[in-house]
Amino acid sequence: MINTTVERFTVIQNQQHNFTAHKRTASSKTILIVDNDQDAIDVLALHLLRHAAYTLSIATNGALGLEKARLESPWMIIIDLMLPEMSGVEVCKIIKADRVLRVIPIIVLTAKSDEADRIRCLEIGVDDYVTKPFSVREMVLRIRALDRRRTGEIINEKMRCGLVTVDPSCHRVAVAGKSISLTAVEFKLLSMLMKKPGQLLSREMLLTGVWRYETIINTRTVDTHIRRLRYRLGKAAGAIETVRGFGYRMRAD
Repeated sequence: MINTTVERFTVIQNQQHNFTAHKRTASSKTILIVDNDQDAIDVLALHLLRHAAYTLSIATNGALGLEKARLESPWMIIIDLMLPEMSGVEVCKIIKADRVLRVIPIIVLTAKSDEADRIRCLEIGVDDYVTKPFSVREMVLRIRALDRRRTGEIINEKMRCGLVTVDPSCHRVAVAGKSISLTAVEFKLLSMLMKKPGQLLSREMLLTGVWRYETIINTRTVDTHIRRLRYRLGKAAGAIETVRGFGYRMRAD
């Protein structure tokens, strides 16, 4: 029997560490839970970590939650409204006003059940609102529903960074409005960079995401394809930045 909150959280952290160490792949989706209600964290973690599709990140105050959202660009955020240091409402406002982060689905999980609170959050742009106490089964179904919706949006959503436009729905890439031809690998590589503008992606992350390698075979493969991709992008080649010793990122502007 686990008797203390600290002990329970240690167990969850250990489970999460073991899970991500053995199961995480390029297709894993990180859910950021921002909540200082340890019981809610424990219950969600125990159920979500059963699914290989998800990994978890946890913050117990609003300021840390916002910092993690910016650093990790999670697939989804579950957040309480009553948080220390910064309220959940403020965190949601900042995220939904951010050009890069606003696409991340947010589920509010809170004990505040007033209609005014619900309406306020939905007006900000929050995707779902669940009150405590909550049904874990219902919560997991809501998470999966948002997951499916976001996956569909990302697959079909046209992406733009500077002069470069990628339309996944018709497999089309254009530079300053003029179509260019890319190989399947180059298209995947460019799409992965453009999905996270401004975010640094290591060579290992690109290898796993584009070529589906679970172990590192040869990181120079990435460099070779980046050179070819830049050549094809022509005057927009500078949109792909090199971070020496680490990897690449797409300019956010």
